[in-house]
Amino acid sequence: MTGALYIGAALAEIAGCFAFWAWWKQGALALWLIPGTLALVAFAWVLALTPPEHAGRSYAAYGGIYICASLVWLWLAEGEAPRTTDLVGAALALTGAAVILWGAWPA
Repeated sequence: MTGALYIGAALAEIAGCFAFWAWWKQGALALWLIPGTLALVAFAWVLALTPPEHAGRSYAAYGGIYICASLVWLWLAEGEAPRTTDLVGAALALTGAAVILWGAWPA
């Protein structure tokens, strides 16, 4: 369940941020800001549902998921394949996220 929450949060955050990016950098209509804002609100709500008791630990663990989701977005939405260095960096980030998340569970 925790993984699904982090993935859902990542999708919402990336979609929301991309809406702002499209408006600011690509000249999309300002109407893009409405679903972008709603997606960012959904991101915050979903991330708050994750199990760690402290927000900072949850955010730190989420960071690895966000990095991987961003590279998936790069590939699928923007048509740019991740480089080998992107994939190595993502693996390191996921490893760090796992250590943070699993280390937060009571023994």
